[in-house]
Amino acid sequence: MASYFEYLREIFIRVLADIGKFLFKAIISPWTDLGENFSYYHSTLAAHASGFGFFGWFFWVLMLLLLLGFIGGLGFLLFLFIRKYVRFVKKELDKEELKRQVERLNYELYQAVQEKDKILNLKVGYMGLKTDELDQESQETIEEVSARFPKCIRVDNTYRGENMDIAPMPDLTLEELCNSFRNFCASQLKLYYREDVVKQLFAGMATSKLIILEGISGTGKTSLAYALGKFFSFDSAIIPVQPSWKDRSELLGYYNEFTKKFNESEFLKSLYVTTYRNDLNVIVLDEMNLARIEYYFAEFLSVMEMRDPNDWLIDLIPSPLASDPVHIKEGKLLIPQNVIFFGTANNDDSTFTISDKVYDRAISLFFDDKGRPFDYAEQEAIQIPYSQLRQLYDEAVGQFPISADMLKKFEDLDNFVIKKFKLAFGNRILKQLETFIPVYVGCGGSEVDGFDFIFTNKVLKKFESLNIAFLKDELNELNVYLDKLYGKGNFHMAHDYIANLLKNN
Repeated sequence: MASYFEYLREIFIRVLADIGKFLFKAIISPWTDLGENFSYYHSTLAAHASGFGFFGWFFWVLMLLLLLGFIGGLGFLLFLFIRKYVRFVKKELDKEELKRQVERLNYELYQAVQEKDKILNLKVGYMGLKTDELDQESQETIEEVSARFPKCIRVDNTYRGENMDIAPMPDLTLEELCNSFRNFCASQLKLYYREDVVKQLFAGMATSKLIILEGISGTGKTSLAYALGKFFSFDSAIIPVQPSWKDRSELLGYYNEFTKKFNESEFLKSLYVTTYRNDLNVIVLDEMNLARIEYYFAEFLSVMEMRDPNDWLIDLIPSPLASDPVHIKEGKLLIPQNVIFFGTANNDDSTFTISDKVYDRAISLFFDDKGRPFDYAEQEAIQIPYSQLRQLYDEAVGQFPISADMLKKFEDLDNFVIKKFKLAFGNRILKQLETFIPVYVGCGGSEVDGFDFIFTNKVLKKFESLNIAFLKDELNELNVYLDKLYGKGNFHMAHDYIANLLKNN
């Protein structure tokens, strides 16, 4: 065994020396010394083999197997590294090739657009006409083809020279308007809505530019927005929201640097149409919570918070041109006051939860049952200017101000909720009350029912984020306090909502 260990010591020293040569000498040198190395290893083994004994040979064979395993392991790791590197290089090459193909297709698209413009000009020249000799329709076609905003230019051409003035309807009241709309839905569309829902709808439109219609499927959410457009004699624009929407470009469109055109969305076109009209225009974001509303609609939520409507500007393009649409000024579009945005939302596992940021800025109507038929009078569609509808709202605010007693009760309710649930109403809700309650009363509703609606939809909705299982006593106290403030038999919506919270938790 002593001879084996002496052999092992000499071999270990020689191996370390050979490794040092391989690492620090020229690459060719180890291979030129390979024969000499093997000769040394053989002569060393021969010199010591006679003294190995049984255990010496046993450990020598074991060492040889370990050495071969180590070399094989290194070879396998080297193979894996080389294979992974080859795959990585191939993937990067594929990416570069795909990028080149996309650039080539974009360039070809740009060339095709240029060729189309040339062909159109050749046709005009072949006909022997100059641009000023073309009829109006041909001139408009050329404008649309060459414009950066072809859809909006088409809208300009459609409404050019049109008289959009609408005569107001005499002696119209908000309550009559609500009844007429409800009868129209029933008689013309066979849609049946409760009186309180219609009153909430018109009071909500006076309060916010965003109305959220939510609830279970098949209860008439989209139909309500559709019916409103039919009632005011201008069809609602229904825009299906896609789950992939992540920013404003999905909603409005984007500028293509290759084609030098703005890819307008149907939403932008519908919004641009409203700049020409004087009546109420409805734009519906159908299934709006399939994507995160606070992402793609964020700019609108912020802009519509500004007090001055002249600041409701949406940036579209940084470099304006004289040939841009008439109402896109300095690359910006002003959101008109006569437009109202509706969003339908199903509450199920396939959709996103609507955040408090959105709820606070909107008025939400909840649909939990199908409409039941009722006796109705025949009613045709009407046409009134938006200014008349706005005037009805303003008159209601002046005629039916919130009573001091109701404000005091609501303030007490606010203090109770802060004390028991650590939630506050916020200034935005109090500001919305100043419009919603008077208009709701003007529509034929009662003041207490208006407060019930606002409290349920603006405050109690926030309770869903709380741990209701530990707040059951406080919720029961809230039920008692509501009866104490407003009397038994009132605040039906709030009592029902609290009952559902307790039942589901």
